[in-house]
Amino acid sequence: MRLDSPTRLGPNTLALHWIVAVMMIALLATGLYMAQTSTYGLYPWHKSFGVLIALFVVLRVAWRIRNGWLKPVGDYTSVEKWLSKLVHWLLIIGTVLMPVSGFMMSAMGGHGVSVFGVELIAHNPDPTDPQEVVALNATLARVGHLLHEWGGYLLIGAVLLHVVGALKHHLIDRDGTLRRMLGAEVRVAP
Repeated sequence: MRLDSPTRLGPNTLALHWIVAVMMIALLATGLYMAQTSTYGLYPWHKSFGVLIALFVVLRVAWRIRNGWLKPVGDYTSVEKWLSKLVHWLLIIGTVLMPVSGFMMSAMGGHGVSVFGVELIAHNPDPTDPQEVVALNATLARVGHLLHEWGGYLLIGAVLLHVVGALKHHLIDRDGTLRRMLGAEVRVAP
């Protein structure tokens, strides 16, 4: 287990970053698709990978706490540093919020939560119409839904800003930020 250095990221940081990034982008895309097309067959997969990503997010946050924030590769203005911190915090909060709010929306809405066929929380069928469900707590389900929906849009915005920032570092600043995130060793400004 190698910690990060200012010039190179350790394998744990790289793996956790890219696993969470790829899974979260896939889940955001799937969520948008399901919401727009009512493709109900994808919901069990979406929930399963949502619970799985929650585990990786917990590991990633714990690793970030243990490892600390990375030193910037270049020398940036105070506005750039502030914007970078803001986007990183939005990404962290968003990756925590999405699985928690999705779990809350589904469980409290009576839909239950299963992970790859293993039932964690049973659905709550309506005794008068087994095709329908009864919410365990309609208010919490609604709050979960709102947080999941708006948190998703916020997270999409943060991901786009993060990608634009990475491209700016690579194409305009020509520093090693993106290369460091891809595993290369880079020079860091004093």
